[in-house]
Amino acid sequence: ISPSRMVAGAWKTLASSEYRGDMAWTLQNVVMAFALALAGGFGLGWLLHRLPRLRRAADPLLASYYAVPVFMFYPLFIVLFGLNRWPLVAIGFVFAVVAMAMNTLNAFERVPGVLRKTARLYRLSRWQEIFLVTLPACAPYVFTGVKLALVYSFIAVIAGEFILAGKGFGFQIAYAYNSFDNATMYGMMLLLLLLVGGINGLLYAWERRLYLRRARA
Repeated sequence: ISPSRMVAGAWKTLASSEYRGDMAWTLQNVVMAFALALAGGFGLGWLLHRLPRLRRAADPLLASYYAVPVFMFYPLFIVLFGLNRWPLVAIGFVFAVVAMAMNTLNAFERVPGVLRKTARLYRLSRWQEIFLVTLPACAPYVFTGVKLALVYSFIAVIAGEFILAGKGFGFQIAYAYNSFDNATMYGMMLLLLLLVGGINGLLYAWERRLYLRRARA
């Protein structure tokens, strides 16, 4: 359809309290999946960095993780948690956590050895070294994982709503598609692209600032 009809469909969607409620519900699921993926992925990446044997054992699994069709677990999550928000949060977490873990592991491995030696030279405690040296040094690479985890959380939650859900952004797009309501479908897709593109643009700008600060340092 024409771009003007897409914009009209997007405006109609924003004016409807029903659609706004579905969008808010989807965003809540994405935020929960994203937060769990951040915490779990950072912890897993740090653990793999601290335990080289575990890392060597997990390397083949991490390398092939995204070759597995993760969405095949969604029906299992529905059986376990019921037809509510939690299967969507779970699939978002499963899809995003490994991206965060791999980037966290890469970040810790890219901390220059000279910084660790300098921390020991100044006799910093273990916690001082972590918060004053290690985390600032690896922040840009960890932030790449944050950006990927957010995008993967959006993909998984909305795709899960496409497959089977009672409400949400993806559900409404699929419903409009099945009802041949092209204006609403393309309007919601336009809103989704603008939302995710805007968030990703802000994260990209923040990431560039971190890299520039690291380069200046």
